[in-house]
Amino acid sequence: MSDAKESGRHDAVNEEGRSLRLPLLIWLSIGWLTLLVLVALSGDLWLPYDYQHIDLRARLQPPVWLADGHWGHFFGTDHLGRDVLSRLVTSVQVSLLVALVGTLISALLGTSIGLLATHFRGWVDDLVMIAIDYQASIPFMILALAVVAFFSNSLLLFILLMGLYGWERYARIARGLALSSVQHGYAVAVRTLGASPWRVYGRHILPNIANALIVNMTLNFPQTIMLETSLSFLGLGIQPPMSSLGNMVGGGRDYLMTAWWLATLPALVIFFTTLAFALLGDWVRDRLDPTSR
Repeated sequence: MSDAKESGRHDAVNEEGRSLRLPLLIWLSIGWLTLLVLVALSGDLWLPYDYQHIDLRARLQPPVWLADGHWGHFFGTDHLGRDVLSRLVTSVQVSLLVALVGTLISALLGTSIGLLATHFRGWVDDLVMIAIDYQASIPFMILALAVVAFFSNSLLLFILLMGLYGWERYARIARGLALSSVQHGYAVAVRTLGASPWRVYGRHILPNIANALIVNMTLNFPQTIMLETSLSFLGLGIQPPMSSLGNMVGGGRDYLMTAWWLATLPALVIFFTTLAFALLGDWVRDRLDPTSR
């Protein structure tokens, strides 16, 4: 009997050890995102140039690894002689800020609406479901284009617009899981004891549905980055003199034959960033979803 218990204990330890091992792609994703965050946070301390500094004498200078490249401009310069490395780091800062704040606003808005629909039920729930279906039926890119074209563009308006992206997913998830949770014994017990709705939903129900919301955030974040870069690429997002990954690609598309690095380098940053977030979000979903185990 003791040998069987010891064997079961070793099997459990081995299973736990295997579950803690991260795949190579996840390590690479974490490494890339960590590097990106460190560069964004510390870029202002070590960048050699201001991202708006113009030097027409050094225009369209190639990166250092190409012929005629210069160490003074490691990633080369653009058509106005601005340092591509400095603009790339500034663009990462702006794009990550817009995507992060937009994702947090979307998660807060959608979760709050979903919990309100659960609490009030009746016509409030019906109205919320109509709004969710209406939002899901309209391609958000078209809505964003209409809003940005109609109103004068600004960074605050653009961040708020990104905050409207995907809120219906959070609302649908929060509403569905909360409707199930309010019937559980712990929720019924705290309501019987006289707890306020704020305490019931904030202290008891929300922590129990947080895993699904976190998974949705990790999957929604790269989509927000792609939306921001797409609008900036079309000239309707972040406006000059500010720099973002999208308008760097848009500004470099006219020089693909003569200065390919202007569009290729920010496009590669967009590609690897969205890929890393997608891989990490998929892994987090597998870890937090009990049905996958």
